[in-house]
Amino acid sequence: MATAEDGRTNPSGYDTDRVWTLPNVLSLVRLAGVPVLLWLILGPEADLVAVAVLMVAGFTDWLDGYLARTWHQRSRLGQMLDPVADRFYILATLLGLAIRDIIPWELVVILVARDVVIALLVPLLKTRGYSSLPVHFLGKAATFNLLYAFPLVLLGASEGTFGLIARVFGWAFALWGTALYWWAGGLYVIQTVSLLRTTPPIHRTTTTARSR
Repeated sequence: MATAEDGRTNPSGYDTDRVWTLPNVLSLVRLAGVPVLLWLILGPEADLVAVAVLMVAGFTDWLDGYLARTWHQRSRLGQMLDPVADRFYILATLLGLAIRDIIPWELVVILVARDVVIALLVPLLKTRGYSSLPVHFLGKAATFNLLYAFPLVLLGASEGTFGLIARVFGWAFALWGTALYWWAGGLYVIQTVSLLRTTPPIHRTTTTARSR
């Protein structure tokens, strides 16, 4: 189980400080696919291709984590890139679906507001020497639900029985994912408050090198 030490700003707890590892490259490639996804949804409205991009992104998300653990290439950069890529994919899909009037803008606001709350915790964590908190099971479950929800909702925009089935399952995943997303966010807030109460602030000192 991950501990709070995993979020320390120093590199301890990671296998490597190298940037150009295969897991990190996969994460960067996944990030590069975000604008492509948004263009596919809004430009040619190539929904099947957009869903294929999401599927590839989901596979690389699993693969880079697996390789990082198996090859002992866990890095601070990789830990940062992984959730960032997931959130960008969720945001891009949300915006594309909302602009096409497939989902209500209220859902976009609800999900983005949660990420804003989490972002506001970062300056507080840094006062205790942490850059982030470890992702727990609820957060992973929420992301899993949302990443499955929106491709199905997108496919549900089509007519016919297949579209209806995709729409029903897509909205089921979306509702559960949204609830879990905020539940996980609440736990992060509680964890941050507990950390602030139990961990003394760090005192950064600057040293001036003397010229010889």
